[in-house]
Amino acid sequence: MANSTPIIVKGLASGPAGRSSPEGSQVLSKKKLQDLVREIDPNEQLDEDVEEMLLQIADDFIESVVTAACQLARHRKSNMLEVKDVQLHLERQWNMWIPGYGSDEIRPFKKACTTEAHKQRMALIRKTTKK
Repeated sequence: MANSTPIIVKGLASGPAGRSSPEGSQVLSKKKLQDLVREIDPNEQLDEDVEEMLLQIADDFIESVVTAACQLARHRKSNMLEVKDVQLHLERQWNMWIPGYGSDEIRPFKKACTTEAHKQRMALIRKTTKK
């Protein structure tokens, strides 16, 4: 990448390769994962391999979101990662909207407004198909 300036993310620096440091730190721990599973179903017990896989998937997801958000911040010519960068990536790539964070600058996709000419054509089509 042409711009190799690190972006500061709450104590983590994402360098030119997009890897976070310190390496090996997990956002989701096994205990938190087990608590989440118990919250959903108190009788459910995850296998050790399943826990490891879910933790790896969560880490990979977070890594990809942070990397893409850092690229958006660089595109804005900023050295600071902001909530709007993460929101934009989550909304556009994952169709996820996290309520309560950020501002109203980023809105979900909306259908384009139909023009008057289109409405008239559709009315004519409906009228001819009813006959």
